[in-house]
Amino acid sequence: MPMLPSRVFIAYLVSAFSCAVLSAVFLTNHVSHQNKPSLLTPHHVSATPRVWPVSTSSQPFSADDLEPSWKLVLATVIGFLGSACGTVGGVGGGGIFVPMLNLLLGFDTKSAAALSKCMIMGASASSVWYNLRVPHPSKEVPILDYDLALLFQPMLMLGITVGVSLSVVFPYWLITVLIIILFIGTSSRSFFKGIEMWKEETLFKREKVKHQQTLVGEDKTVRIDTKYEPLIPKEEKSAIEILCFNLRWKRILVLVAVWASFLLNDVEACSAWYWVLFGLQFPIALMLFGYEAVKLYKEHKSRISTGNQECICEASIEWTAMNLAFCALCGIVGGVVGGLLGSGGGFVLGPLLLEIGVIPQVASATATFVMMFSSSLSVVEFYLLKRFPIPYALYLTLVSVLAGFWGQFFVRRLIAFLGRASIIVFILSGVIFASALTMGVVGIESSIQMINNHEFMGFLGFCSSQ
Repeated sequence: MPMLPSRVFIAYLVSAFSCAVLSAVFLTNHVSHQNKPSLLTPHHVSATPRVWPVSTSSQPFSADDLEPSWKLVLATVIGFLGSACGTVGGVGGGGIFVPMLNLLLGFDTKSAAALSKCMIMGASASSVWYNLRVPHPSKEVPILDYDLALLFQPMLMLGITVGVSLSVVFPYWLITVLIIILFIGTSSRSFFKGIEMWKEETLFKREKVKHQQTLVGEDKTVRIDTKYEPLIPKEEKSAIEILCFNLRWKRILVLVAVWASFLLNDVEACSAWYWVLFGLQFPIALMLFGYEAVKLYKEHKSRISTGNQECICEASIEWTAMNLAFCALCGIVGGVVGGLLGSGGGFVLGPLLLEIGVIPQVASATATFVMMFSSSLSVVEFYLLKRFPIPYALYLTLVSVLAGFWGQFFVRRLIAFLGRASIIVFILSGVIFASALTMGVVGIESSIQMINNHEFMGFLGFCSSQ
């Protein structure tokens, strides 16, 4: 089955999202105009208390509350596997962590999202450290594509800010529906992308075997497994040399500055300063994105005019105004999903990088690098709000750090052994699909419980819900 064109996929997302939101608006308005009390009247709004295992809101949480149990062991296993697969695929794994923390360990949804960010941050940081010590598989360039990171990070963080705001306004059931629509679409598209790459790799391996096993000399005899030494031997670099080569300090400092600028909005919600700082995030993100977009556009035009077909970055698309606008939109959508779900936005960014022609190894490394900034920003904000218990956060972050490193290690070794980078794409697709299932189960269960409790299921006011 061939993969659908990008325009068809975008049309599917826009139409499905529009139908879901319009249905929610119609349902809310239709029932709220009735005179009798209903599920959608604001009189039935129930508070969402902080729920932690063992600890209560009035009792401080200590390290003694982190007691070994079968639930904690199972959560450790799920967290390890989710972090390992999530960082390899470049999606983080928030769609798996949040249901696990909510259903298995008993955290409320907001605390589960906060702890999920801690796990994504730990796994992303260790994965980035591993990737910095790995050379590019085919070029003499860094494994991290800083051009793409600078292009997407401002819009991704802007989207996270918008997504967090929407998570306060949108009803929980609508968020669940939107996430399932997006995850099913991106997982299916990534899966078919992996099939296409698998077929291409199979043809390449067959041609390579034929070339190696049927080399005919001038005497018409066949020489099996004939090897030739290159005229200029490739210089082998040490791990330190590769690390220094992969680091680009000026661009990293720019990314850190963007990260810090979005952290300044940590003030009282709905205050005058809050809205001023919230509004400033839009021009800051647009200016940073515009600067990098203009740079890529000019360099692309310059190469085309001189007949140079070499790409300035890993993406193989033409950096036209339409494609740059598409990347900006996808960056915002990825951030919005991250804000709604409690993930790092990789569920959109990972498939998007593959869509624009980035090879899987670089797509995984770059998406994880960007997620490290976005997730750490959320961790700082959640810490200031005292949204998660420190012992659990430290323990689960440590598990994710180990999982991120060893996940990259084993998958890179497997790719080198099999010669198939499409494994990363299949892992990406599997993690997104598993997240759709788990988020769907949790969302349906929570919605049924809200209906039984006659809780408010319509749109909320932003300031009144803080």
